[in-house]
Amino acid sequence: MAAGHNFILDLMTVLGASALGGYLAKQLRQPVLLGYLASGLVVGPFGLKLLSEANQIEALAEIGVALLLFALGVEFSIAEFKRVKDIALKGSLLQIGLTIVLVTLLATLTGWVEGLTQGIFLGAILSLSSTAVVLKSLTERGETNTLHGQVMLAILIAQDLALGLMLAILPTLDQPTNIGGALAGALLKVLLFGVAAVAAGRWLVPRVIESVAKTESSELFLLTVIALCLGVALITDRLGLSIEMGAFVAGLMISEIDYADQALAKILPLRDTFASLFFASIGMLIDPLTILQNFSLILGLVTVVMLGKATIILPIVLKFGYSFKTAFITSFGLNQIGEFSFVLALVAFNEGLIEREKYLLLLGTTAITLVLTPVWLKFSPRLADELTNLPGLRNYLRRFRETKALSIPETICDHVVVAGYGRVGQVVVNILQNQGYAVLVIDNSEAAIQRLRTQRIPYLFGDADSEMVLEKAHLEKAKALAIALPDPVSTRLLLKRALEFAPELDVVVRCHHNNEIDVLTQLGAQEVVQPEFEAALEIGSHLLTTLGENPSLTQSVINAIRANRYLSIRPERATSVLQHDLNQTASEFHRDWLTVETDSPLQGITLAAADIRNLTGVTVMAIQRDGQTLYYPKPQTVVNVGDRLLVVGEPEELVAFRDLMTDRARVGEGCSHWVTLTESSTLAGLHPIDIQHQYHVVIQAVRRQGKLYNAVDDVLELQPKDYLLLRGECDRVEQVAKLAS
Repeated sequence: MAAGHNFILDLMTVLGASALGGYLAKQLRQPVLLGYLASGLVVGPFGLKLLSEANQIEALAEIGVALLLFALGVEFSIAEFKRVKDIALKGSLLQIGLTIVLVTLLATLTGWVEGLTQGIFLGAILSLSSTAVVLKSLTERGETNTLHGQVMLAILIAQDLALGLMLAILPTLDQPTNIGGALAGALLKVLLFGVAAVAAGRWLVPRVIESVAKTESSELFLLTVIALCLGVALITDRLGLSIEMGAFVAGLMISEIDYADQALAKILPLRDTFASLFFASIGMLIDPLTILQNFSLILGLVTVVMLGKATIILPIVLKFGYSFKTAFITSFGLNQIGEFSFVLALVAFNEGLIEREKYLLLLGTTAITLVLTPVWLKFSPRLADELTNLPGLRNYLRRFRETKALSIPETICDHVVVAGYGRVGQVVVNILQNQGYAVLVIDNSEAAIQRLRTQRIPYLFGDADSEMVLEKAHLEKAKALAIALPDPVSTRLLLKRALEFAPELDVVVRCHHNNEIDVLTQLGAQEVVQPEFEAALEIGSHLLTTLGENPSLTQSVINAIRANRYLSIRPERATSVLQHDLNQTASEFHRDWLTVETDSPLQGITLAAADIRNLTGVTVMAIQRDGQTLYYPKPQTVVNVGDRLLVVGEPEELVAFRDLMTDRARVGEGCSHWVTLTESSTLAGLHPIDIQHQYHVVIQAVRRQGKLYNAVDDVLELQPKDYLLLRGECDRVEQVAKLAS
């Protein structure tokens, strides 16, 4: 009984510490995963030593890994996997092989290992990445369905499959005659398990799940799903394969049946709970004393491992035809050492292939790489964009950003661009086509592109937030843009860049969470649609009509709620939450806080009158005034002297905004209008000063291929496809607009 009480106390300690660590991580605007890792370090054997039954906690932690992979299997799409199958099979094999070869050579030449056997073992250990940590990080960031997310998960699943072969072959390296038998035995196990899994998934599991579901007992359904997950994971473990592989296959078994969504909904709370135990158990392995005593060595190992793996993975992903940004994010998302490398390291230690000191160094290095993974994933998209904008690298990396395929009519214009061809995107395209509108779809899913080809719908294959893709979408000729992407970060980036190419473009965005509504509206979306709120509004509209309310009055009420960003039906958000959301969004762009001085042309006028986005491209995200912060200020907000404005945008846009704050001539009366300079326009070849003299209209800004030119230099020669911001008397602006087109 005492032992049972100790275990309960340990479980409560770890869960409580994980909750506290996760909370603190959230408050510091970091992934909760880091909080879980830190909590394990604090309560573990190298911290406060609060646990007496750590082994039992580690056993429960394995359940967390199994549930993580089971949920991934349930959500996994075979159709989506087909487009990454080449890199999953060939790419992962190439990555593992190159890592083993290079590590063996480097470790042998430097004397870190003795003989090829130790070098190969070390290479195998370093070749694996962490499925659990990467999957958790991608889930937190809402990126499991992105292209880089699917490439990472495909490679990770292949690595988990390779683990079983490694466990079978590596211990026999000292007995070459046994290698063939070990390899044949391992392959036979994989083959037999695969056949059994396919048979069970087709004929046995669906019938069992259906029978249990008919009982309408939630408890029985949940127990059956858990038993299936852990049972298959246990089978693969006994076969010498990985637990992760078994749990993933168990998820695949029910992914195609009608009850998959229900199973996923039931398992998610348990998954998150046990996953926190797993990440805490990883933290327990971190020995601060060992790290401090060997700090420089471990720091060097971490640097070599993470940069080395990234250097190996980056060209492999590029070789398979992905964009530089996708390859960069993938390479820095998979450059850690995996949790199942602990298993290989322990085997090597028991076989006498790794000394105790080196074993402890490997544990410390592995733990640190796992801790750094969420940080790399957070900053790698921004870093990739920075690299592609460097003068020396821009032209070279530009060729890796070309779209993979496109089908666009030569004369396309007055079209609607739809970004994302999932369930929402397909409905939008169907509605538009039924009404006779031209559409252009952007998607990076091969399955989606195949459907578009079959239906003869114009498309671009690539990342919708890529500048190269947007250049080919002819946004300057489009009537509107509908964004229905699965990734919130890509949604925000696409919105910002689309308005750089076409500042007056009407953009409607599907958002994923309530906290995105204000951000997307502030960044320039004309309409932000929240599916849950829209469902509630339709239900409310139907009920009001049924109760006898005037239909036109009902519609006006619904429209008012939409126009006010759903504020009247949204739960009130705390200031700390607003600040967190704002900081997270602002960190994705270049940003600056600037103070409105006494002589600034902005003082005393509204944001709408200042026309800041049109003139400079930046977005005002917040205003600090008298010790208070006004988040997401509305267009009618008046700017006062002493206000501090938080603005986000590209570097040249921030420079333009600083100029605007000191140049009174930029803020003027009259009409302003963006126009596109066509090939046949008589204005092509002229300079801004020529147009000002002839037509008394000022060109306040020029956008060329999305890049802002502001202030406009009088020696700038206007070219076809330039996007011009005209300001002056309304009739004169209209006259020049006609000449431009």
